[in-house]
Amino acid sequence: MKRITCFIPFQDAAQVKATVESLKKEQEVAEIYLLKTEGAADEDVPGCRFIETPSLKCTDAMRKIAAASDTEYTLIYTKTTELSFVLFAVERFLTLAEDSNAAMIYADHFNEVGGVRSEAPVIDYQMGSLRDDFDFGGLLIYKTSALKEAVSRMDVDYKFAALYDLRLKVSQKGIIEHINEYLYYEVETDNRKSGEKIFDYVDPKNRAVQIEMEQACTAHLKEVGGFLEPKFKHIEFSDDSFEYEASVVIPCKNRVRTIGDAIQSALNQKTTFKYNVIVVDDNSEDGTVDVIKKFVGDPKLVYVAQDKSYHAIGGNWNVALHHPKCGKFAIQLDSDDVYFDENTVQKFVDAFYEQNCAMVVGTYRMTNFKMETIPPGIIDHKEWTPDNGRNNALRINGLGAPRGFYVPMLRTINFPTTKYGEDYAVGLRVCREYQIGRIYDVVYNCRRWDDNSDANCDVVKMNMNNLYKDRIRTWELKARIAMNKK
Repeated sequence: MKRITCFIPFQDAAQVKATVESLKKEQEVAEIYLLKTEGAADEDVPGCRFIETPSLKCTDAMRKIAAASDTEYTLIYTKTTELSFVLFAVERFLTLAEDSNAAMIYADHFNEVGGVRSEAPVIDYQMGSLRDDFDFGGLLIYKTSALKEAVSRMDVDYKFAALYDLRLKVSQKGIIEHINEYLYYEVETDNRKSGEKIFDYVDPKNRAVQIEMEQACTAHLKEVGGFLEPKFKHIEFSDDSFEYEASVVIPCKNRVRTIGDAIQSALNQKTTFKYNVIVVDDNSEDGTVDVIKKFVGDPKLVYVAQDKSYHAIGGNWNVALHHPKCGKFAIQLDSDDVYFDENTVQKFVDAFYEQNCAMVVGTYRMTNFKMETIPPGIIDHKEWTPDNGRNNALRINGLGAPRGFYVPMLRTINFPTTKYGEDYAVGLRVCREYQIGRIYDVVYNCRRWDDNSDANCDVVKMNMNNLYKDRIRTWELKARIAMNKK
C-alpha cells in the first residue's frame, strides 16, 4: 500500500527532473504534485500533477496540499534544488513516524555544494523552537491527519508565514520528531558564512515577512498559554547607594586589536552625571592586558583581572554588576565595538528615566573592521513594540544592541555563566516582568570581522548555539505559561 503523497516546488521540468525520478523509485510514494507559481514554465512532467498557488509559503498552498493529500503521510520539499534519498530512507521515515506517533518528522541529511558532499546534522525540536528560521532541512514529512487538522484551524491568509504557521499549529497537538540519521541528499545554495546569515531577520527588506511571522507566533503563544499582555511592573529608581550613576561594562578576552578602541570610546563619553568604565579581562594571553593598563591612569577606569576559574562572558558581566564601583545603570560595550559618538551613555540614562524601564536597547550600525558601513546597515529592531515586544522576543534570536540595565534589578537575576546567548537569556527574563525601553537613534557601531565569535561557525558550533537558545526559550515559555496560570 502506497502511504505517502509528495509536494515539491516547480520552476521548470529540468529543475524537478532528478527529484521526480528519485521519488518515483520509492515504492511508498503514491502521487507527486508539483507546486506551480506564477512565472513557472508551462510544461508537462510525466507522472506528476500540478497545483497552482502564489507561493509555497502562502496559506493557499497549505490548503491545497491538505485537500489533495489522501494518503497516511504527506511529504513537502521546501527547496527547488535536487532531492535524492539514501537507500530505504523513505521506509525509515515512515517507520519511525509510526513508531513515535509523530505529527511531523524530519532528519539529518547531506548537503552538496559545488559537487562536494558534507554532513548536515540538525537539532531536536522543542517547546522553545519558535524561530521561524529553524533548520529542519528541506524535507518535511507530516502525518496527513495532523496536517489537515492544523490547516483547518488556519484563519489568517499569509503570503509568507504559512509553513511556519503550519508547523506551530501541528506542534500544539502533536509531536515533531527528529531522526538523527542521515537519510537524504540536497543541494545547498546559500553558501554565506554563519556571521552573514544571522542578521537576515532584521534586514529592512524582510520587514513584511517579519510582520507575518510575528503574527503567527503571537497567535501560537495565545494558543499554548504563553502570551503576555502589555502590563509591566513599575520601576522606582530610588536607590541612592550608588557612587556612580552609570557604568560602561566591557568584558574581554584576547582582543588586543580592538580593546583600545572600545575603552577610548567609553572614556570619551560626555555626561551630566558621574560615570565609570569597568573592564573585566578574562585571562587574556595576546597582549590585551598591556593595552588595558595604558588606560589605568584614567580615574574613570576600573580594571578587573579575573581568576583562573571559569567565567565566560556572563560570568564577567556578573563580576562587574556586583563590583562596589558599579553604577546604578550598567551599559554594555563589547570589546570589539565602539559607541557611535560621545552621547551614548547620556542617552541611555535619560531613556531609563523617561520610559520607566528596567532595560534599554539601542540601535546599532553594522560596520567592517575599518568602521565602514556594511549590509544590512542600521539595525533598529523596530519589531520591538511596547505592546508585543516581549512576545515577539521568543521568536527572534536576539534583542539588539547596545543593552543597558538597571543594576538593582539585574542583581536579582544575574547572567548565566555562558559565552553565547547570555544577553538574550537576560533580556527574555527581564521582559517577562518589566518593560524594555528603546532608543531608535544610532548609538553603537557593531564591528563585524573574522574574530567575532559567530563570524564563521561550523555546523556543529551553530547547532550547539541554536540548541542553547531554543532551551532558553523553552525555559522562558514554561515560566510564562506557569505565570499565566497563577
